[in-house]
Amino acid sequence: MKIVVFGATGGTGRETVTLGLAAGHHVTAVVRRPEALQARPGLQIVVVPDLANAEMVDDVVGGRDVVISALGTNARGPVSVCTDGVRSILGSMTRTGVRRLIVVSAHGAAESNDGSLYARSLWAMLGHKMRDKDEMEELIRASTVDWTIVRPPALRNKPHTGVYRVGTDLKIRLTSAISRADLADFLLREATTPAFLHQAPRIAA
Repeated sequence: MKIVVFGATGGTGRETVTLGLAAGHHVTAVVRRPEALQARPGLQIVVVPDLANAEMVDDVVGGRDVVISALGTNARGPVSVCTDGVRSILGSMTRTGVRRLIVVSAHGAAESNDGSLYARSLWAMLGHKMRDKDEMEELIRASTVDWTIVRPPALRNKPHTGVYRVGTDLKIRLTSAISRADLADFLLREATTPAFLHQAPRIAA
């Protein structure tokens, strides 16, 4: 399967690239800087300094089977990385005819902002980033692509186990977490065997 990963240099993106290659997929990693990832067999590294460049994004999206977005930022204050990036990705998918989109969001975004202690705490700490995810999700839901929005709780740098729980009504608690490697495992599983088309599943260990 031909998979393109946006946000390939972040924690989840790197794990997605690694597991995707291990599974035998042809992976295209979109990066801002050529030195951001190490070359490996089966990996195509494409430098796109600005996702607003429609021609460059079209070139990496066109001909792929699945687009995975793990876009994010460590910046403080108001941000629009996820919204702007996904807007560009959706435009390219429309122009190139690619249908399948899997996007990492966060539990607490959109209707999963359920007033729970987890959601309230997340918004108190990361409100700017959560607003970005809200706007990103709105764009995705309004699109015509075959999307899945994945909503993890806290992300950990722990080994890949392949053991986790997934569901649209999964209970997320203040202590809930998932490793980036296991999140990547699910992204790839959903890419190859879609089980949550036009849904926003939650995932936790």
